[in-house]
Amino acid sequence: MQLRIPGPTPCPPQALEAMGRQMMNHRGEEFGRIVESVTAKLKLTFQTQGDVFVLTSSGTGGLETAVVNTLSPGDEVLSISNGAFCERFADIAEKYGAAVVRLSFEWGKPVDIHAVEKALKAHPDVKAVLATHNETSTGMTNDIGEVSAAVKKFDKLLLVDAISSMGCIDLPTDSWNCDLVVTASQKGWIVPPGLAMVSVSQRAWQAYARAKMPRYYWDLGEARDFLQKRQTPWTPAISIFYALNVTLDLMLNEGLANIFARHTRVGEAAREGVKSLGLSLFADERYASNTVTAVNVPDRIDAQKLTRMLREDHDVIIAGGQEKLSGKIFRIGHLGLVHENDIKSVLDALRKTLPRARRD
Repeated sequence: MQLRIPGPTPCPPQALEAMGRQMMNHRGEEFGRIVESVTAKLKLTFQTQGDVFVLTSSGTGGLETAVVNTLSPGDEVLSISNGAFCERFADIAEKYGAAVVRLSFEWGKPVDIHAVEKALKAHPDVKAVLATHNETSTGMTNDIGEVSAAVKKFDKLLLVDAISSMGCIDLPTDSWNCDLVVTASQKGWIVPPGLAMVSVSQRAWQAYARAKMPRYYWDLGEARDFLQKRQTPWTPAISIFYALNVTLDLMLNEGLANIFARHTRVGEAAREGVKSLGLSLFADERYASNTVTAVNVPDRIDAQKLTRMLREDHDVIIAGGQEKLSGKIFRIGHLGLVHENDIKSVLDALRKTLPRARRD
């Protein structure tokens, strides 16, 4: 089977084998060594000297963690939005009582940095900016380095959703002055869903000391205290920790630069391949993602029929569009355990299926 959705992603055999281990005491010495090992390796992959924590949750839990540990009800927050997951980040902040200023751009189009600076000038009381590095719903990557430079001119906190980018696309956390970065295990980390990983800067800790949003399970202060004992505050997803400890070794052995280059090659192969089939990309190609390619569905093609036929006839699983893009695009995930030959097989299946997926 070719599982080519933006997550969960395929797992290497080493990860699957590691998860077959028997359970152990999550308060014991052996698991403590795993926690210590995973944390040290994550700091390398996050490219940070700051704190990194592993939470047992989905990526959305990590986004909620970012919000409740740095903000208070009533705080003004600027949300930079050009896709569905940008909107989710803003929705979480709003649910907890933040006064969210939504700076919206057309889906699939890049962020206008001048508009960001203009919004920050117009809203001097903004405490934090919410930004998404890789927008999975539209297949585009936002320039977080450029966003950060603008945000830091105004001395604001920067909270980053890097769920579908970290570990695949270069995001130097410290160099780009990202205060809190969130990712999740089922994306570029090539293990099953169930863990969110969060980095925290010193400025984020200062914000934590002032933050008054309710938090219990998501309290990073608890995570910090328990990490000193090489533990997690609450019962962790032990099997996924086993797998992550192994896949982090695989990633570091390959080397971050090589991983980023591989995703660049695969992303280019996907984009050139779909264009060779007479299809067009949804996102502005200058900002096209190297982890997921969003493709416009031609009027003559039935999107649901296409995805069904790919699955049933070729064992190729791709994703449809989300929310207002449902039925209008399809998405090919190419992150984590992926090489050019994987994309070639997806393109071959598309070539055979497109003529038969016409609307009735």
